[in-house]
Amino acid sequence: MNQNKSNRYMPLLMAFCVVIGIVIGTFYANHFSGNRLNIISTGSNRLNNLLHIIDDQYVDNVDIDSLVDKAIPQILAELDPHSVYINAKNVQAANDDLRGSFSGVGIEFNIRQDTIHVQNVIKNGPAERAGILAGDKIVAIDGKPFVGKVVTNEEAMHRLKGPKDTKVKIGIIRYGQSKVLNFTVTRGEIPQKSISAVYMLDATTGYIRIKSFGETTYTELLIALATLSQQGFSNLVIDLRDNTGGYLQSAVQMANEFLPKNKLIVYTQGRKSPRQEYKSDGHGSYQKIPLVVLINEGSASASEIFAGAMQDNDRATIIGRRSFGKGLVQQQIAFSDGSMIRLTIARYYTPSGRCIQKPYVNGDNKDYEQDLIARYQHGEFFNQDSIKHTGPAYHTSIGRVVYGGGGITPDIFIPEDTLGMTSYFKQASISGLILQFAFTYTDDNRLKLNDFKTMMALADYLDRQNIVDKFATYADKHGLQRRNLLIQKSHKLLERYLNSRIIYNMLDESAWHQYINQDDPTVKAALDVFKRKEAFPKRPEPKSDKPKNRKTAHAALPYDYSSLHLGPQFIANA
Repeated sequence: MNQNKSNRYMPLLMAFCVVIGIVIGTFYANHFSGNRLNIISTGSNRLNNLLHIIDDQYVDNVDIDSLVDKAIPQILAELDPHSVYINAKNVQAANDDLRGSFSGVGIEFNIRQDTIHVQNVIKNGPAERAGILAGDKIVAIDGKPFVGKVVTNEEAMHRLKGPKDTKVKIGIIRYGQSKVLNFTVTRGEIPQKSISAVYMLDATTGYIRIKSFGETTYTELLIALATLSQQGFSNLVIDLRDNTGGYLQSAVQMANEFLPKNKLIVYTQGRKSPRQEYKSDGHGSYQKIPLVVLINEGSASASEIFAGAMQDNDRATIIGRRSFGKGLVQQQIAFSDGSMIRLTIARYYTPSGRCIQKPYVNGDNKDYEQDLIARYQHGEFFNQDSIKHTGPAYHTSIGRVVYGGGGITPDIFIPEDTLGMTSYFKQASISGLILQFAFTYTDDNRLKLNDFKTMMALADYLDRQNIVDKFATYADKHGLQRRNLLIQKSHKLLERYLNSRIIYNMLDESAWHQYINQDDPTVKAALDVFKRKEAFPKRPEPKSDKPKNRKTAHAALPYDYSSLHLGPQFIANA
């Protein structure tokens, strides 16, 4: 009886379930139909569904991948100035800068008049083995002409780089020959060195220029130190000017080489990143050598980690100008399509506890990007009293005052030199005519210049060639009017810049540094520190009621170098 009653109500129950199912289905269908975007409860879901809706319903066809490539940088820009997105096409190039090597043909080149000019050929590299020479002009790649507007740095590297052991056919026009010469080059691993100069400044002082912190920096440093040891160095200058940083670990390894055991080098900390300390292990071989570190406004990130560790541990004297101020740590996160982001996950702090990240406003990078220009206009490059400290004061291990919130302030300030800086020189530099003349002069005189194998021999020869007058004639023909009075005022500056570029073109970056360091005021200040045996900072004297001399308030040494006008700094990149 009960069973028959259950059977009688079964159709009604099934009908009720169907109705409920239709109602629920209609409700969710309406919510996910694209007519209402507010149904998604989380930001990530909103983004995913927005892209789906655009792809499904937008009036025109949309390249979703391209849209994402454009959208992600905008999202990251709302976080901080150093969280960035790198699309798949540019990931290789971004990693090559830090890897220590890349696969290619082994040449340095520049583009002039829509043509690739081979500036230098890497010794024992694929191009040299194939027979390509400095001064050659590349006019074809893989049997196709490569001249004209299509020739850009990006396109040239795209065509010349490639997997190891693959071949590329290169068509060359060589000086003095009219026919195109063809060379087949087998690509190979090309070392990407982060140390660009190692030599003796004088009989006792070694010099090491580090231009980046990559995977091989520490190994290169050990080789450089061994080289200087063979030459009997007892003092050391490490030049980090215009070094924009790189791997934190490389800076830590390098600092470890100069610090006694159990000294804090740096620590990092973030919302999801617990405090992580990096300390010296006491195995460094150069813990007691007198050390000077050179920095400027172009020194950032890992450069500031090293300089900050040396300063806070009172291990070295820091000379130059206030560093960039990047105290954010990025982690690389790869996506399945080959692209990646570098996301800020922590801040790093020097041993005294200061974060040297300069101020920024989330989502507004304009002022941040213009900071160096603002410093210049404010006069900071020329007067240390113009330095603005935005962070609190901290103390080094012996009690010296240092500041956070905006870079590393040097112990000895060296102003940028303006002697000889005229409107003529500025126009010559900005227009690119100085570089163009140096390239042209090098190519036209390469056979003769090949006779000089050292920087000093080549510099002596160039000093007798009246290079400045030849440049003025060249520049006049290319739109920069000859102005003899201004040229005379800028003669030393013009000669220094022109000669240095020709030396760089003919020899290498190390020779370039040796030449410009001869009258560099920052290098001279370092040598002066060693002469007075004051590379190790001294404990500050007890405070007195006497007024403090503001010009030396932040200096470990009682000298003011603001009167030195011995030549500006130049960046080696061609």
